[in-house]
Amino acid sequence: MGPSEQYSERLEARERSQAGWDQWHARLGNTRLVLAVAFLMLALAWGRRGTPGQWLLVPSALFAAALLYHQRVQKLRALARRAVHFYRTGLERQQEQRPSGGPSGDRFNDQHHVYAADLDLFGKQSLFERLSTARTPMGESTLAGWLLAPADLEVIGKRHACIAELRNRMDLREDLAILGEPQRIALHSDTITSWANAPGELKHRWLRPAAVLLAAAAMLTAAIWTIWGVGFPFLAVLVIEAAVSYAFRKRVHAAVSGVENAYEDIKLLSVLLLRIESEPFESPHLRALKEQLSSHSLPASATLSKLATIVGFVEARRNSLLAPLMLPLMYVIQSALAAERWREQHGRVVESWLCVLGEIEALESLASYSFERPEDPFPEFLEGPAAFVATGLGHPLIAPRTRVRNDVDLSSPTQVLMVSGSNMSGKSTLLRSVGINTVLAMAGAPVCAARLRLTPLQVGASIRINDSLYEGSSRFYAEITRLRQLFEPSSLPLLFLLDELLQGTNSSDRRIGAQGVLRALIGRGAIGLVSTHDLALADGALLPPGALKNVHFQDELENGRLSFDFKLRDGVVTKSNGIELMRAIGLDV
Repeated sequence: MGPSEQYSERLEARERSQAGWDQWHARLGNTRLVLAVAFLMLALAWGRRGTPGQWLLVPSALFAAALLYHQRVQKLRALARRAVHFYRTGLERQQEQRPSGGPSGDRFNDQHHVYAADLDLFGKQSLFERLSTARTPMGESTLAGWLLAPADLEVIGKRHACIAELRNRMDLREDLAILGEPQRIALHSDTITSWANAPGELKHRWLRPAAVLLAAAAMLTAAIWTIWGVGFPFLAVLVIEAAVSYAFRKRVHAAVSGVENAYEDIKLLSVLLLRIESEPFESPHLRALKEQLSSHSLPASATLSKLATIVGFVEARRNSLLAPLMLPLMYVIQSALAAERWREQHGRVVESWLCVLGEIEALESLASYSFERPEDPFPEFLEGPAAFVATGLGHPLIAPRTRVRNDVDLSSPTQVLMVSGSNMSGKSTLLRSVGINTVLAMAGAPVCAARLRLTPLQVGASIRINDSLYEGSSRFYAEITRLRQLFEPSSLPLLFLLDELLQGTNSSDRRIGAQGVLRALIGRGAIGLVSTHDLALADGALLPPGALKNVHFQDELENGRLSFDFKLRDGVVTKSNGIELMRAIGLDV
């Protein structure tokens, strides 16, 4: 079955499950109401001395059992609802609808990045919104980092192997999408790592044995007071305990409040880490990631379970019933020491757990994308001079029914494709298609093409460049500032994408400047595409022979309306419909 059929089949099963749990939810609600009424009736009867009081235990016990089971039903009902949403969203993507509510990645959108804004990597209807299935900030940050910087070939190869293994593991993807609370896990990873890596608050080596001895002394002297009636030793121990507790009150408060705050975030991860630990992996890289989810031979989930127990003890200090025992047992100090001991033993690996979870979520995002687009292949990487050779290249964010694919060949001796044509004919879309598929390729993802062969490349774009009132710069100044960025040193050859190069200056300066920029880029071994309306730029006489190739998009004006086929053709565009179009809408030109 294809992705849509699998999603539909699973959606039907999850909808049946949700309907079943909805029925149980309603039944248990009615049952609890009936039991509550029965309890009240028996209580009234007992008050009139007509019914034995022990009969009140029956509805009370049944109500408690129904309450506990109802809580379990509510959790399973919530999971079923999430699963239904998970598969409905997948079907919306398959049916060319844009699901709402997904992470847009706006926080990663840097207008000064060398290609992010130009290629619509982040924001509404962006590549990130289409790719990301991450539930944690670490997963989103990891995926964003992969899109913002090219990986080396060894890393890309590892990601390909992981995606190939993960893309058909529907149960794992579903579980990672729905397990735990809440649906969107808003972790504060900086807070967690700061707490985990911070120096201990209670470093005095004598404090731990002293706390144990004082607690034992308090118990012993309390027994002496009870048996023989001698209370002075117990009071003396309490005075010493109070003095120690007072001396360390600030450090103890910092230790217990720190572990409570951190655990509120960390406990959200435990269910996801446990699910990853239980999954058998074949890919060496996935197995290596899984092995990192441990500390001193203990799995991460078991280690977090120990922390949960400690936090339970810490939180018990607020229990008013235990208040009389707090000081004699040195309860708060001993709880703080237990928390400090856990942090000393396991705190340093918490950050690596967060990184592992982030990487697996990023891999799952790309695996889901690959599963939903089985026709999209992995790119093939070449050696030698910079090259980009695509067959049937399309834009991944354009719906398949309207997407037009083109062949693009940037290989020796061709280093520049000069793209001419009218507005809306497809020039900018072609540049973005080349750029966004290169970003996908260098992130380790499948590409929107029948076949793509390329050398490792660093993308640099000047497509969506505007003036800035805030920064006090014109469009031309913003463009030449971006062009200067393209000349910054890079370990990879540059793939440049320049839309309407230097259009903010006069035609003479534009032609001289554009030829100079292209000559300098070519001299550095770069390849790229340049779109233009200025056909003077189509003359590559000042460039090395064969380095520039002219291609164009064509349009037709019929009955005052422009039509486009968005097919790339060789050569310079031979006609212009600008004047005819202006006359067609009523301008006197």
